[in-house]
Amino acid sequence: MAELSATRTELLARRAQVDLATRGRDLLKDKRAALMKEFGHLGASVVEVMEELGRGAVESRRALVDAVSADGVETVASAALAASGDVTTRLSSRNVAGVRVVDLEHEPVARPRTGRGYDLVATTPHVDAAAAGFERQLDRLLDVAATELSLRRLATEITRTTRRVNALEHVVIPRLERERDAIQAVLDERELEDRVRLRRARAAGRRRASATRAAG
Repeated sequence: MAELSATRTELLARRAQVDLATRGRDLLKDKRAALMKEFGHLGASVVEVMEELGRGAVESRRALVDAVSADGVETVASAALAASGDVTTRLSSRNVAGVRVVDLEHEPVARPRTGRGYDLVATTPHVDAAAAGFERQLDRLLDVAATELSLRRLATEITRTTRRVNALEHVVIPRLERERDAIQAVLDERELEDRVRLRRARAAGRRRASATRAAG
């Protein structure tokens, strides 16, 4: 506190700084709450899709093994090549408390068995089952890809915002409050001393006046 100037102007400045820092902390807390709400919403959907992916992976691998056993590796590989194609996607974004959250829209990956491009006469239903399983997996992966990116962005911003809240709440605001209180204490002490001196001066004046009247 030695470097502080204990003046009324400094006191008003510290009060304004405390108020500004407090309002900034509250705004950051509101921002963090909004981010955490969105994180919880997206996180719940990702957990659900990841669980489906896990179950689907087991089912798809089993269907692929069955197809290879029934049709042979070359037939399955040829069918997979014939079934390859493009999936139309569209990325969009929205703003959540200053963080860009990405949304991915895509056409359904699943196709009818007549639309995959391979010869239905030369293959068994095992190939159809394997193709359908992996199409469902790709659908799920596309559903979760943009959400994972958004979750990483949200997590980064939540961490950054929490650090700023903690810095304001535990370092900046307490320091400003200590400085404000110290300046107030010095000003109060000075005011008390001025009152004491004033009372003494008045008392001395009254004594002099009384002595003058007595002498006259």
